[in-house]
Amino acid sequence: MKEMNQVRKIVAAVVLLLSCVMVVPGLHAQDVAAWEKLKGSINVFWCNDMGRNGYYDQKPIAELMGNMAEAIGPECVIAVGDVHHFYGVQSTRDPLWMTNYEFIYSHPELMLPWYPLLGNHEYRGNTQAVLDYAKVSRRWMMPARYYTKVFNEDGCTLRIVFLDTTPLIDSYRTDSLMYPDAHRQDREPELNWLDGVLRNAKEDWVICVGHHPIYAETGKKANERLDMQKYLLPVLKRYRNVAVYGCGHIHNFQYIKMPKDQIDYWVNSAAALSRPVKPTQGTVWCDPSTGFSVISVKKDVLNIYAINKEGKVLYTLTKRK
Repeated sequence: MKEMNQVRKIVAAVVLLLSCVMVVPGLHAQDVAAWEKLKGSINVFWCNDMGRNGYYDQKPIAELMGNMAEAIGPECVIAVGDVHHFYGVQSTRDPLWMTNYEFIYSHPELMLPWYPLLGNHEYRGNTQAVLDYAKVSRRWMMPARYYTKVFNEDGCTLRIVFLDTTPLIDSYRTDSLMYPDAHRQDREPELNWLDGVLRNAKEDWVICVGHHPIYAETGKKANERLDMQKYLLPVLKRYRNVAVYGCGHIHNFQYIKMPKDQIDYWVNSAAALSRPVKPTQGTVWCDPSTGFSVISVKKDVLNIYAINKEGKVLYTLTKRK
């Protein structure tokens, strides 16, 4: 019986792999020349909320990311949480690593560094296994629960700060049954670390990313955003060098600009299964499409492009020095 179950697992894996490498219809009418115009000195692809075993647009968007990477040449991909729905992973050998990630983001142009962070769904499982996967995969670059990475090209510098936002929110910390690891993380060391990073950050552009929004239109509980505003926002504003705070979690695109606030707030849509959206306080633009974002920076200009599943730019957030 054991041998039969093992054979079934192997056959299922082979079938899934073959289905994943099939050509996806509708991916040949894209404008490569237009994509090339998006390039800056430093280019980063940004996805999140993608762990759907290839369904709900995940596989077509993954293929699109690979095709666009041929034209744009990103330095890396940032994965801003919820790589794995619904209960995270149990170990570095969990099959979800194959069905949510390896078999899906298999395009040769996506064999580059991926910089992930933890989302609330990762916190439903074994969070340490998500960090430890860096020992398994050469492209999974996750040195800690929160960390920073600096890119330097053509005299332009970009710092991305990766934050662990689930432990910042009280409702996760108090629900030890659903999120057993959240209350074990002390928010103060992370906030003190962030203060030190931003105090010393001299790069041309600084972008901070975490899974949860500070501002967004959503049906999710308001206390999530209120806790982010209470604990995280004062640190982000302290040194006036954060250009953008970006997140996922809401499964749609949103660009929010609050009065007298130097930070732009960007919600990146889900790479699988999006949700409706409507304007709220501070909304400049919003859209319910699935997709991903492209960060493109030069020394004097930062652009974030919202890309839908057809490879079209829906909106561009532009900041200039």
